Amino acid sequence: MKKRNFLVLPFIIFTILVFPYQATLSEPSIDRRFPKEIAQVPLPKLLDFGRGKCIPCKAMAPILKELSEEYKDRVIIKVIEIDQESRLTTANRIRLIPTQIFFDAKNQEVFRHEGFMSKDEIKKVFQKIGIQ
Repeated sequence: MKKRNFLVLPFIIFTILVFPYQATLSEPSIDRRFPKEIAQVPLPKLLDFGRGKCIPCKAMAPILKELSEEYKDRVIIKVIEIDQESRLTTANRIRLIPTQIFFDAKNQEVFRHEGFMSKDEIKKVFQKIGIQ
């Protein structure tokens, strides 16, 4: 019995000492839910996941472009092509297209919608999360 305890104790001590430093050996933490170019920008974000062939996605494209211009410098609006950005699609648990995910300035998800979303509906969500 004492022999087993003698073997377990060094393992526990080793684990406690080594594993806290493992995080510092890896690359810096990057939020994998966003494209690299917007991950660190401290603005609210709207990510629209879709596919160019999808009819509701095509219908939303001009709406998102208009909103992007209207809310410039207040919200980042990014269209994500699911076929080209499979990593982002998986990281955001996309099940259906189009899917819109709204994030606050601290990159916390605050609202998610699946399917077509009109300009007025998007603006209402912006207002609810404090974007004027």
